[in-house]
Amino acid sequence: MEKLGNTFYLGWEPVFMAWIQGWMNDFGVKFMSFLTLFGEEYMMVAIFAFIYFCWDKEAGVFIGTNLMVDLTLNPMVKNIFLRRRPYMDHEAVKCLKPVDKKADIMDISAQGYSFPSGHSNNSATFYGSIAQALKKRWMWVVTGCMMLLIGLSRVSVGVHYPTDVLAGWAIGIVILVVMSFLQKKVEKKWVLYLVLIVLSASGWFYCRSNDYFNGFGMMTGFFAGVLFEHKFVRFKETRTWYRMILRVAVGGGLFLALNSLLKLPFPKELLESATMPQYIIRFLRYAVVVFLLTGVYPLSFRLLDRVEERKKAK
Repeated sequence: MEKLGNTFYLGWEPVFMAWIQGWMNDFGVKFMSFLTLFGEEYMMVAIFAFIYFCWDKEAGVFIGTNLMVDLTLNPMVKNIFLRRRPYMDHEAVKCLKPVDKKADIMDISAQGYSFPSGHSNNSATFYGSIAQALKKRWMWVVTGCMMLLIGLSRVSVGVHYPTDVLAGWAIGIVILVVMSFLQKKVEKKWVLYLVLIVLSASGWFYCRSNDYFNGFGMMTGFFAGVLFEHKFVRFKETRTWYRMILRVAVGGGLFLALNSLLKLPFPKELLESATMPQYIIRFLRYAVVVFLLTGVYPLSFRLLDRVEERKKAK
């Protein structure tokens, strides 16, 4: 396979990573792989869904906006530096948890670039946004712990240099501070969303990895969904336990079903290729799925609420 990307690192980084992996047994690998799940998109989207659908819709919009910017900006930076993952250039560093298990671990288009760490980036922005929304000191402590543990896990499983993690934390904190400020100051959401989409669209000119088109598609769909929900739906949150479980579970099922359904019209070879048609399909798929879930799916909440109100009235 052709060697793509750039290789740069501090001399102590691969030595440190190999040393950590040398101490890890099977339990250690599984434990670190478990910790890294808390920085992955699917885990954060599940937590976001609970907050948005059930707990506090406005807090969900605040957290979701920060998260979508994070998921889009990180791969845009990665595609500038084009840093190869550590295990790609150091035999002593093993890849214990690839980004895409179905793809070749040396396939950069599928596995993504290394600098900065997306998981570290995500942990600072996402959990920090929750802490800011809750305004609870204990949540800031949780955020700090999650950042440290997730960052350590990414180094331990061999997919990020320590400097990737440090840069990820720094960028995540900057996104949190800047986006929190903008969301408070810009009264018209559509103006903020439009500016963010236009700026993020620049990635189409140079990004050639799946994670950018995933993130940009999710961001576009989320912004459209929020505006649609605010104008046409206006659902109410719920603290009733069975409704909360139902809303999140059905939403998760719809996400998986819609994502799979929208793949059916296209050949597998195209969907697995590193080509512009595949990137366009990927962008549209994520945009449509996220729009339907954040904007249209909540219509069912109102319908169920009306049914229960009628039953009570009888």
